[in-house]
Formats: sequence, C-alpha cells, structure tokens
Amino acid sequence: MTITHHPGEETLAAFAAGTLDEPRSVVVAAHVALCPRCRATVAAFEQFGGSLVERAAPAPSRVGALDEALARLDEATPPAPVLRDAAPDCPDVLAPYEVGRWRWIGPGVHWRKVEVPESEGTRVFMLKAAPGSSLPHHGHSGVEWTCVLQGAFRHDLGRYGPGDFDEADSTVDHTPSVEEGDVCICLVAMQGNLELRGWLGKLLQPFVRL
Repeated sequence: MTITHHPGEETLAAFAAGTLDEPRSVVVAAHVALCPRCRATVAAFEQFGGSLVERAAPAPSRVGALDEALARLDEATPPAPVLRDAAPDCPDVLAPYEVGRWRWIGPGVHWRKVEVPESEGTRVFMLKAAPGSSLPHHGHSGVEWTCVLQGAFRHDLGRYGPGDFDEADSTVDHTPSVEEGDVCICLVAMQGNLELRGWLGKLLQPFVRL
C-alpha cells in the first residue's frame, strides 16, 4: 500500500500533543494507524514533547492537591464499552464510539454516523460508495478531513487510495469519482455542510444532511 497524501506537520504535532479536537483526531488516528511515515512523525513529536517536560522546572504543588486527585480517581466510573460485531469497514480507532447503520443517500452511496462528540460543529461519519459511482459536484461550507480506508477515488486534486488523507475547505469544489474494483469506504470529519452544485445538486440538497 502506497500512501501519497498525508496531514501536514502542524496537524500531526497537534495530534501528538493532544490539542486537536476529538472529531478530527479520530480521522488523523485512522490515517496514522495505516501510515508508517506519519506514525514515525507522531512518535518524534511525542518524544520531543516528553523531553521538554523532563527539562521543565517542577512547579510547587498546592497542599492537599494529591489527596484531591486520588479522591477524584476513586469516584470516576469508566464508561461502559461499546459492543458491536467486528466488521472490516469499522477501523479500530472507532472502538470507543457507537457506529450507526448504513443509510442510502444517493445512487451507490451510503452513509453512517459515528457518535463522536461534536466540536465547533465538526462531526464524524463514514461514507461507502460503489465502484464506478460519483458524488455530485459539490463544495464545502467548512473544513472536511477524509481518510480512505478501502478502495480509491479521484477528483481534480488527485487520486486517493487506502490510507490517503484528503483535506478540503470552502475554496474546494470537486466531483469525486470512485475507481472500479473495491467499494470505497472513507472516514470523514466535516465542519459545516456539503453544498451541492448544478440542477441535480439542487434537487438532492434537501435530502443530504450528513
């Protein structure tokens, strides 16, 4: 598997530091799990961050802070695990989350919700598209991050196969088309909405609420 498209170093640094919001972190985690290059980059950022912590001067702790922290740990109840049947179209990074059923949203295209807490209007879902199918020509009202899990699609900015990371924003208008062969399955974090173009898009827009 050759991965061509990756998140930027700033994104990987934020992911390693834990400062990236949860919806986008899930999509980046899916990419990192498939990409040895980005795993190494994240590990380097984590090692660098750890060395900075080791060099930092210790700050005096407040009297009673340790007892309060231990008390909070005793009170905490771990969340119940989400139980679901294992499926090849559900990556391991989604294990902590509830995943909905596939729903039809257009010819050859299905969608399923992933119950990741939203952050600033960014939500997570999966898309599944049949070989040879196309999404209508569309733009975005916000930022959309996509990790390809299976199959491949193409649009004006290139080809995206398994493991590839695609980032689109309000400046991008495209018409992704799925290659022949495998069903294309993607994990997506999207802020805002798809904005369908053309007469067909205007007809479908009321039905597309991803």
